[in-house]
Amino acid sequence: MQQHPIAITLGDAAGIGPEIIAKAFQQQPALLRGCFVWGDVGSLRRACALLSDRPMPLAVIQAPQEVWDVPPNCMVVLQEGEALAPVALGQISAAAGAFAGRCVMAAARAALNGSIGALVTAPLHKEALSAAGLPYSLYPGHTEMLQAVAAQHLGKPVRELPVRMMLANDELRTVLVSIHLSLREAIEAVTFEQVLQTLLITHASLSRLLGRAPRIAVAGLNPHAGEGGLFGREELEIIAPAMQEAVRQGCQVSGPWAPDTVFMRARKQAGQEAAFDVVVAMYHDQGLIPVKYLGVEKGVNVTLGLPLVRTSPDHGTAFDIAGKGRADPSSLLEAIRMARALVTA
Repeated sequence: MQQHPIAITLGDAAGIGPEIIAKAFQQQPALLRGCFVWGDVGSLRRACALLSDRPMPLAVIQAPQEVWDVPPNCMVVLQEGEALAPVALGQISAAAGAFAGRCVMAAARAALNGSIGALVTAPLHKEALSAAGLPYSLYPGHTEMLQAVAAQHLGKPVRELPVRMMLANDELRTVLVSIHLSLREAIEAVTFEQVLQTLLITHASLSRLLGRAPRIAVAGLNPHAGEGGLFGREELEIIAPAMQEAVRQGCQVSGPWAPDTVFMRARKQAGQEAAFDVVVAMYHDQGLIPVKYLGVEKGVNVTLGLPLVRTSPDHGTAFDIAGKGRADPSSLLEAIRMARALVTA
């Protein structure tokens, strides 16, 4: 029985999104069987021109399920509305931002209505998204946009559909209490409710993926996890009580651990078993720096809590190398593998 197709959204056409998509189809055609690009034919033809060593056939479909009728070893594209006029590579473009946002919203709706099985998103450029105007300027990035589309589909306020960002590679997983906030706002977001919600979402999502309850380590907010209140009381007054409630609700949680060592303990290395399956980090950079340090080319961004599967490569639009043929599709390929694993979990 055929699985539902997987859609890969174009990302910002002025960045490396089209190039890494083209390279992914070229390098791993078997992995990408059943995948198609929700995007723009012209932008992808331009990207394919960078692959001068082996021209790639491009097939255009009108509906997701037609992907199975296309011969193997083709890049498959579903054109989103009117074609995008060519944009300058490596430059912020409101037109490219709007088109990228359109692709994400359309593909998300297709996932929500069951037309596709998963969504893999190539990178957006946040300034281009902002320059595009409403509704795209409302969202700092993919996560918030997908949350809004899903909440609308479910007929509920956004606040009633909490989501979290997980960054993962083959050595380490981290989930964030807050995402795109200033550091000052992120500290204020460390509340009992937010920490508990993160733990429950992490438990539910990784239980499906692992087939068992995940061993969740919680990083402290302060140096040395507060050192018993000497360096801050958030661990004592907020984080620990949230952990206790999560344990009461069936989660396997430990900590709060000193944030400068917990990620090392959770890292899976050859010949060694990690102490934890995932680390819940209190803010964006605390959780992302350790994973990205292990190699951006291996990292995958997964949105937890959505009523759809969404993964993404762990890098941005890389305007500085757009159009130069140097972009590495490794993280996108890992995101596709992760999406397949989540769909079948």
